[in-house]
Amino acid sequence: MRNILLNTFLILTLSISQPCFGMTKILILGDSLCEGMGVSSEEAWPSLYQEQNPNFKIINSSISGSTSAGALARLKWTIKQKPQILFLALGANDGLRAHSTQSIYTNLKKTIQYAQDKKVRVVLFGMMMPPNYGEPYLSDFKNIFSQLNKDFTLDFYPFLLKDVGGVKKYTQSDGMHPNKLGHQIIAKNISLFTKNLSL
Repeated sequence: MRNILLNTFLILTLSISQPCFGMTKILILGDSLCEGMGVSSEEAWPSLYQEQNPNFKIINSSISGSTSAGALARLKWTIKQKPQILFLALGANDGLRAHSTQSIYTNLKKTIQYAQDKKVRVVLFGMMMPPNYGEPYLSDFKNIFSQLNKDFTLDFYPFLLKDVGGVKKYTQSDGMHPNKLGHQIIAKNISLFTKNLSL
């Protein structure tokens, strides 16, 4: 009887702990587009992505209003949770405030370098500005991310809001933040992208 109880305990212990074994931690460093402004946390794409990819543990360290200026400091704090992968999705708020593209580039470059020095794999998410910002700022801003992709060995997703940005039925009334449907599309697109990377 004692052996039966012991074996039952071991089986239950293994079955409970098994889902955590070998789980890859992904740290998301973003702003309101990743935090899920205007929708519940369960409806935001990071939570949906987690559901679609149960072998990952998502650590969403996104804060509405964040800019690239605080990226490195936030990474130094959150990296204590020992992620294997960093989803870096910052820069949109810098652009909306017309910050210098050189300063945005420098801030993101330092953040990427720090992550890679700590052996964390980086997935960089590109951003784009609304057309009313005009040239040459539109091109210079977009080039921040393509240049970082050239400078580093990383995984590059050119536009976080692919298939969503600028599409009225997928955005909230402000025309920028995704609604529930928009977040669903983002989660699906990123899941397809990362599956091809064999994360």
